[in-house]
Amino acid sequence: MEWSKLLSRKRLGENFPETSETEIKAQNRTAFQRDFDRIVFSSSFRRLKDKTQVFPLFNNDYVRNRLIHSLEASCVGRSLGTIVGEEIIKRHQELHSHQDEFKNYIPSDFGDIVAAACLAHDIGNPPFGHTGEDAIQEWFKSDKAASALKEFNLQQKADLTFFEGNAQGFRIITRKERQADRIGMQLTYATLATFLKYPRESLISSPTFQQYNGKSTKKYGFFQAEKDVVNQVAQEVGLLRRARNSAWWCRHPLVFLVEAADDICYHIVDLEDGFRMGYITYEDTKRLLSEILKGENLNNLGCDREDNIKYLRSKAIHKLIIEVKQVFLDYELKLLSGDFDQPLTSEIPSSKKLEEIIDITRKNVYESCEVIEVKVAGYEVLGGLLEEFVTAITNDSLSKSYLIKKLLPNFKEEDERQELYRKILKVTDYISGMTDSYAVSVFKKIKGISLPRGGR
Repeated sequence: MEWSKLLSRKRLGENFPETSETEIKAQNRTAFQRDFDRIVFSSSFRRLKDKTQVFPLFNNDYVRNRLIHSLEASCVGRSLGTIVGEEIIKRHQELHSHQDEFKNYIPSDFGDIVAAACLAHDIGNPPFGHTGEDAIQEWFKSDKAASALKEFNLQQKADLTFFEGNAQGFRIITRKERQADRIGMQLTYATLATFLKYPRESLISSPTFQQYNGKSTKKYGFFQAEKDVVNQVAQEVGLLRRARNSAWWCRHPLVFLVEAADDICYHIVDLEDGFRMGYITYEDTKRLLSEILKGENLNNLGCDREDNIKYLRSKAIHKLIIEVKQVFLDYELKLLSGDFDQPLTSEIPSSKKLEEIIDITRKNVYESCEVIEVKVAGYEVLGGLLEEFVTAITNDSLSKSYLIKKLLPNFKEEDERQELYRKILKVTDYISGMTDSYAVSVFKKIKGISLPRGGR
C-alpha cells in the first residue's frame, strides 16, 4: 500500500479531492478536520452521551459514558497519529529525496485522520454497552426470528445473527446520517478506511480465512447492504485484497493507531473508574500504573488519592503513546504490505502489564453486580423491542400501524416495497441508535408497563 493513496482527501459521493493548499487555507480547515467536525455535530455521536461504557449511567456522574470515552480516545489518537506522521514524513523524505509523496501533507493530517476515526469508532454501538450487541445477536439466533430470516441468504443471516456495532457504525457514517442532500457524512476515503477496524464481510467460507489468525478478522466491519461502499473505499485508498472471491481486505495502517488509542483508553481508564467506584483498591491501582512508569520520577504524589491516580493515569497514557509510536514505526513496511496484523499494544514493552490490568479489571469491575444488571436489562429490553418491531414489519397485525408510523421514524411508505433484509436493517438502525434511557422508555410504552401523564 502507498501513503499517497492511503491519505486520500477525496470524499465519498464527491468527484474531486481537496488537495489545493489555497482551498484548504481559504476554508481554515483541512479536509480531515472537517471530517472530525462532521462527526461531532452528528446526532448519532451526540446520543453516545447516554450510552453505557461499562457502568450504568444513572448511578454515578463521574464514570465514563461512550461519548466521553470516544472523546478521550480521539485525543490519544490525535497525539499518536501526529507523532507517527512526523516521523513517517521525515523518514520518506530522507529515503526518497527525489520524490514528493508528502508534498501536500503535514504531520497533523495523520493525527486528524486517526482522531476522526477514533471519535466515530463507537458510533454504531447499541444501548447497554457490548451487552447490547450480544442481546441483538441472541434474539436473531432464537426461534422468534426464524420465520423472518428463512428467506435470507447466508451472508444476510450472518449480518444479523452476528450483529456488529462496527458494521452499524460504518452504515451510519456512510448511509444513515443525512444532511440536506448529502447521503451519509461524506467523509474522506482516508478517514472511512481508517474507521474500518475489521475490513471483511460477516461470512467468509474460504479455507484461507479459517486458517488466518490476524486480529482484523476477529469481527466483521460492514453489512451486505454497504458492501459496495467498502469496495469503493478499498479501491480509492489502495487496500490490499486478501481473498479474490470474498470481501476481505488488509487494514489501512492507521487503523492500528485507532485500535491502540482505544485499547490504551479503556485499559487505563476502566482501571481508574474501577478505583473511583470502589471495586479496585487504591494500592492496586497505584501499583499497576506505577509499574508502567517504572524508572520515571513519581515524586509529585500528594495526600489526595484521587488526584494521585489522575496524575498516574495521565503519565501512563503518555508513556504508552510513546511505546506504541515506536512499534508502529518499527513495523511500517509490514503494515504497508499487510504482513502485520496484531494489536500494537501486544508488541510494546508494557504489554504484560496491560494484560495484568485487564485481568484485574475483568474480575473486579466487569463482573460486578452493577455491570451484570446492565447485561440483564440489555437482554430484556432489546430482545423485547426486536420482537415487537420485527413482528410488526413481517406480519399484518393491529399493532403494525402504530409501531411503524409512530415509533419507527426512519421507515417510509416506499420502504414497504423493499426486500425484508433491508426493512429489518431499518429496525436495527432504530434500536441500536437508541440511548439507554430511551430504549427503556420505548420498551415500557410498548409493553404497557407505564403510561404517559398529561401533556400531548
